[in-house]
Amino acid sequence: MRKQDRKYAGARSHHEAEVAELAANRQLAAEYLKAAMESLGDPADRSAGLLALRSVAEAYGGLGAVAREAGISRESLYRALSPNGNPTLKTLLAVLRTVGLRLSVASETDAAA
Repeated sequence: MRKQDRKYAGARSHHEAEVAELAANRQLAAEYLKAAMESLGDPADRSAGLLALRSVAEAYGGLGAVAREAGISRESLYRALSPNGNPTLKTLLAVLRTVGLRLSVASETDAAA
């Protein structure tokens, strides 16, 4: 092991810390995903919402387990929740249901308030 590697032996990546925090706090996961999902409407920023959903799926069993429970192939789920993904509504609903969340709608005026 290199000296540099020993220095960070107990460290974990930002993504690992984020997934652990989301797994520990379901309300935080819901609010995190709610904020990130607003980016889905903007093609230039769509990847943020997809990657947030991917992080939540990782926090609640991992992508393989979520894919199995949602009835989606693991490969399809990885592709759908990639930065360039374009999941179907069916896929979004299945993943959300699997992690204990649901999709909801609000008016533009409610969202701005």
